[in-house]
Amino acid sequence: MQNLYGNPHSGSASSQLSTRRVEDVRLRALRLFQADPDDFDLVFVANATAGIKLVMEGFRELQGGFWYGYHQDSHTSLVGVREIACEHCCFGGDEEVEKWLEAQPRSVFDSSNERGGLFAYPAQSNLNGRRLPLSWPGRLRSSQYPPNDKIYSLLDAAAFVSTSPLDFSDASQAPDFTVLSFYKMFGFPDLGALIVRKDSSWPLVHRKYFGGGTVEMVTCMNESWHMRKQDNLHEQLEDGTLPFHSIIALDSAFDVHEKLFGSLERISSHTSFLADRLYKDLSSLRHANGRTVCKIHKDPRSSYRDSLLQGPIVALNLQSSRVECISNAEVEKLAAIRNIQVRTGGLCNPGGVASCLELTAWDMKRNFAAGHRCGNDNDLIGGKPTGIIRVSLGATSNIQDIEAFVQFLREFFVDDCCYPESKTENPKADTSFYIESLSVYPIKSCGPWQVPSSMAWDVRPEGLAWDREWCLVHQGTRAALSQKRIPRMALIRPHLDFEHGVLRIRYAGRLPLSLPDEITVPLSADHEQPQKPCAQHTKMCYSSPVCGDSVSAYTYNDPDIAAFFTAVLSTPCTLARFPPGPQSTTRHSKLQIQHHPASSARTRPPSSQQTIPGAFPTPPPSPPAEPPPILLSNESPILTISRASLTHLNELIVQNNKPNTNPTNPIPAAAFRANIILAPFPSNPSPSSTAAYDEDNWTRLRIQHNTLEPEQPTTTTTTDLNVLAPCRRCQMVCIDQNTAERTREPFSTLAKTRRRGIGEGGVFFGVHCALDVGGNGSGGRRRIRVGDVVVPVRKEGVVVEEEEEAG
Repeated sequence: MQNLYGNPHSGSASSQLSTRRVEDVRLRALRLFQADPDDFDLVFVANATAGIKLVMEGFRELQGGFWYGYHQDSHTSLVGVREIACEHCCFGGDEEVEKWLEAQPRSVFDSSNERGGLFAYPAQSNLNGRRLPLSWPGRLRSSQYPPNDKIYSLLDAAAFVSTSPLDFSDASQAPDFTVLSFYKMFGFPDLGALIVRKDSSWPLVHRKYFGGGTVEMVTCMNESWHMRKQDNLHEQLEDGTLPFHSIIALDSAFDVHEKLFGSLERISSHTSFLADRLYKDLSSLRHANGRTVCKIHKDPRSSYRDSLLQGPIVALNLQSSRVECISNAEVEKLAAIRNIQVRTGGLCNPGGVASCLELTAWDMKRNFAAGHRCGNDNDLIGGKPTGIIRVSLGATSNIQDIEAFVQFLREFFVDDCCYPESKTENPKADTSFYIESLSVYPIKSCGPWQVPSSMAWDVRPEGLAWDREWCLVHQGTRAALSQKRIPRMALIRPHLDFEHGVLRIRYAGRLPLSLPDEITVPLSADHEQPQKPCAQHTKMCYSSPVCGDSVSAYTYNDPDIAAFFTAVLSTPCTLARFPPGPQSTTRHSKLQIQHHPASSARTRPPSSQQTIPGAFPTPPPSPPAEPPPILLSNESPILTISRASLTHLNELIVQNNKPNTNPTNPIPAAAFRANIILAPFPSNPSPSSTAAYDEDNWTRLRIQHNTLEPEQPTTTTTTDLNVLAPCRRCQMVCIDQNTAERTREPFSTLAKTRRRGIGEGGVFFGVHCALDVGGNGSGGRRRIRVGDVVVPVRKEGVVVEEEEEAG
């Protein structure tokens, strides 16, 4: 029974053991920060944000409310307190805080006797690692101005203490409230703390809410009365049962951390050295034309040699040799492939991002209106970044990590060669193609079903018939699942069985013995008049998030269907359907008609106009007003790739194989999950070079389809597809569609040869298409077949470039 721990709010032996261990850890945590328990108390919370909310709850109950001031470098969790304050002020920098402390604080604080105040700031910016003065709380407390004796200080130390010691040995200079997260220091457990200066605890005891364990007595029924615990402050603030197992685990975390790394002073010295090395290496990176690769966001007052001024974080944006910003999302995708973990985006630091990127409030609202959201790939708007790349170093970081990251940037983002001037020639407009294969993906993010070569296939405004009508949805959130997060979805193989009117679904991996070899769901009797799935298997109108849209899909409630998919994916999920038709198609493509990317910053100077493999032409005319409808595809009705482009890409991949390493095999077309694969006719000269990336210049595809009905004369119909835009790729192309294993290619090579820097940024391969509903057709029905001739319509005035021959 020595290791049996019980609820601390009891008198049993196991409960008392928990209480004793919790108090021992509480004391040990205080001593880590040189905080005398006579002067400070420590309240265990879930994380730093929970600690901030606890302070806010106390100030919210003050009679007359409270004034709130915060530094612009504050984390979002600090900024959010302003919504509760009666008045609030954002200090635009250290100078404004200094002026406030030294001159006229009355200008920002109402001296009413009924109102308190709270000044909050981070010890270290979580955005760029700059360390702010720890002397401000003491100076605020010692101010002789009458209003300041009622203003308390709140220090966010979460980023700071992960690599640096925090000394509260002089209680008169310490913050009134300090929040931190132990998981940022040790990795585990997920636990935070609020350290309270006891002389400043008055605002916190004004909380009206009380939870289990914080009161001595409570009455209900006829009289509402309660008495809070009085012995210790933490007893009044720790609502409910403490996570005592996590707190006891924290004791072990202290031991392991000390054995591995020694003191926080040693960690600070180690990480400062690494950060200085990283900063110097990144600052020295240059393109061939001498321009810098990294725009580093470092405060001019800080120095990576001085841990008092700067923490081990480097914040940056990357720029091409033409000083075009590179998409942070693309950097993060490539870094993930190389097993390098960085963070990109706004980093939960709105003021810091706005300051570094010179974004006004109007700019940020405009970016939001343009589709930028936290965590999405829309991170270059008007050629200007919406976020930052953050490289953080810690106790386990080493020189090899620094070298690996710098080499990663050299490999993918440094332009190390100059190119000759381009020559203008007539466009090669004689290249025609044929449809090599047609594929549909009945279930979104799962395997393809290849259309038989003898079968004519319907093309609809929302895409190829039967393409992405179904999806797998999480049983809790109802969100559509993606192969990007669950690679095993590639092994789910749907099969359209028109003879029996069912969709057959198999799993190409190892099935549990309890599962059937396949499951089936009915197709509609007539795809022209789509039907809902069978009523006994479904519920209607569940709202499911799909690629940022909310769609009403029919969800299958058959427990056998849910059990099958849940077992093979190890995720609680089931099948849902979003059938086609005017009444159900509520989604539309977010793409406009063909916006060709500008020339790749890695491949050509600004004056070049090119149609060589991998290069991008100038933008074509304006888009149509109405975007095409889509079902469950990500961006467009139809995705098309070129066999010639794939051949060229594979040649580059094979050429880049390094000696004494496992060679990368050519990438199959299945990796790109295209609906249509076009191949140049064998009669075309050097198809892999002449036709490679010819799709960059296409504005339309004219498909000539011969009807082959029995005992009927052969007729030819034409189906036109509009080319909407290039297809922006992600790491999903690195998932082997036969094994569900992740690889580095083809994304690594695409990033070097098919990346653009202007406007939106991204890595591109293939083109998005949609049916031209106003084009030629037969009675409104458009059909295509494998082998059909495809004649691309190219943009007028395409310029072809040839490089000068060596020697």
